[in-house]
Amino acid sequence: MSEESQPENPHCSPVEHFDADEPGFNSAQTRSPSFIPAYKDTTFLLRDELRPVRLQLELLKPELLQQEYGINSTVVVFGSTRIQSPEAAKEELRLAEEALNTDPTAEELLNKVAKARRNVDKSHYYEMAREFGQLVSREAQNGGTAAAVIITGGGKGIMEAANRGAHDVGGKSIGLNIVLPKEQHPNEYITPELCFQFQYFALRKMHFLLRAIALVVFPGGYGTLDELFETLTLIQTKKSEALPVLLFGREYWQRIINFEALVEEGAINQADYELFRYVDSPSEAWDIVREFYSTQQN
Repeated sequence: MSEESQPENPHCSPVEHFDADEPGFNSAQTRSPSFIPAYKDTTFLLRDELRPVRLQLELLKPELLQQEYGINSTVVVFGSTRIQSPEAAKEELRLAEEALNTDPTAEELLNKVAKARRNVDKSHYYEMAREFGQLVSREAQNGGTAAAVIITGGGKGIMEAANRGAHDVGGKSIGLNIVLPKEQHPNEYITPELCFQFQYFALRKMHFLLRAIALVVFPGGYGTLDELFETLTLIQTKKSEALPVLLFGREYWQRIINFEALVEEGAINQADYELFRYVDSPSEAWDIVREFYSTQQN
């Protein structure tokens, strides 16, 4: 399935790029779509044949802006958009229970309450992601440097929490939003000048890793798993340099993915299994990252 939508009208609409009152500039020729300069003609730029140009632009814009703001290294935080703050999760549960009280046998309402209770149980991950963002930004950006800048997918949930943690301590953070059928709004804690929007998943995932010194993966679903396994594959195949890959929440990840079974089946080697580590606290995660790079320097 294409990662972009095509324009509804294949024909360009002229734009006002000339003085209509100037003699000779209000004519059938100047009103023709063909007269629009190519760089201003958005419908032309959205043609299938221009996809290579769009890919290049999507690579260059975030790259150049990060260079201008002195971003030299990042810490990637992935995780579910559905994990809310404890306050929001408890409010969701309260509303679900109120609705259930009006019809205690309704299966849909029973399911909503059960889901809301699970969300309350998982909401501590939001607080931990926020604390991790605070810890990394406070230590790495001390003195105004742009090292180990938190970078997320830019949405809500765990992404919001990590950006929020950086914001709490006055640090910069990056958000890489993506155009989706259900529009994703950037969370309010991203540094505005470092809030990007992508059309292509491939370019977005490339930017996640271009400056990454660590990948911290909180509980999540398809999107989180996609990003996790792509990173592990790149490291496994030597397409990317080794870096700490930390799965936050041992209990969650061991229940969701049986990595040991992959080793037993011979699908991966023991060395592949050791490409990641489980962590259960923000300080543990940051200590592993620092230890990894201090060992490399020595």
